[in-house]
Formats: sequence, structure tokens, C-alpha cells
Amino acid sequence: MRIIRGKYGKRRFDVPKNITARPTTDFARENLFNIIENIEDLEEKSVLDLFAGTGAVSWEFVSRGASPVVAVEQAQVQSGFIRSVKEKLKDEALRLVKGDVFKYLERSKDSYDIIFADPPYDHPRFAEIPELILKSPASRQGTLVIVEHNRNHDFSRLPGFMRHLVYGSVNFSLFRVEEGESVTEAEEADGDGEA
Repeated sequence: MRIIRGKYGKRRFDVPKNITARPTTDFARENLFNIIENIEDLEEKSVLDLFAGTGAVSWEFVSRGASPVVAVEQAQVQSGFIRSVKEKLKDEALRLVKGDVFKYLERSKDSYDIIFADPPYDHPRFAEIPELILKSPASRQGTLVIVEHNRNHDFSRLPGFMRHLVYGSVNFSLFRVEEGESVTEAEEADGDGEA
């Protein structure tokens, strides 16, 4: 796993061979963060990373000044890896929650400036996840919500939809939690390769 930019830019960490997560490609991550940084100043922004996997997206936010960054991951191997990177970097901005994303969304006592979700593409409840995030106590007016998905999903009809981004085989849908915001036409940024 490579952190692309920020204070930990170019740092690499060996991911366990038995990890079951599907990490966001470096190519997609770099392009996504270019978009995010054009809409948000990440310094001191609170971030929730759901289905955090290797923690690559969480660490990208931490590296660029976001704090706190809460990574929610249930799998033992993945959460153990996130914890090991935290121990190596000795950075308290990242908080690991080893637990179920759905329960966390339902019971969250905190709301966040940015919520990122990268559920397994074959998750049986995948289609529900964006709406659950938008309606959860973890989001508030103004929260930027980013959901990674494959091309089989179209979330453009959900309230607050902003953009649809495509980088190779990776798709992102972006939402802004706003009262009375109408759905806008999807925008695509086609990538021409993957890292």
C-alpha cells in the first residue's frame, strides 16, 4: 500500500497476503483526491471511512491534514493491518473502529464533514448503502459523501447527487447532504489507464 501525497506521501506498507479487501487503485485514488481537494480544504476536516479495508483511503486523508479520520472495518486481517500502520506512523488522527458498518451508521453519535464508503462489490446490501449513509446520523447538512462502486450501479437519482466519476473500472458517486438539493446530471471523467 502506497500513500500518494501529503505528509506521508510515498510511504509504502506491505499488505498481508491473506487480506480479502479490494483496495482502490492508486490511479483512481489519486484522481479522486484531486477532485476532493478542489471542492474541500481537507485540513482539520472530520472523515468517516466505511469498509476501510487496508486503510489506504483513510491514510490518504490523514496525510493531507484531515482529523479525526475514523476507519470502520470488521475483518480481522484488515483491521489488524490498519492498526499496524497506525503504530508505525504514531499518528493519533486516525481512529480505528473494528465493527459492523451498518450498526455504526445506525448508532453514530458523531457526524462528519466527509464520508467515504467502499463496500465489497458483491455485498448483498450494496444498493442500499448510499441512501443509508445519506440518512444516517453520521451525516449532516453539508457532508460530502463519496461511494465507490462498479459500473452496474447508478445512484444519480438519490438526493444530493453531485457527480459520477469513472477511472478505469472504478466508479465514484459524490453527494452533498443539503436540504432541498435537486439531482443533477452525472459527469464522467474517463481514465485512460490504471497504476
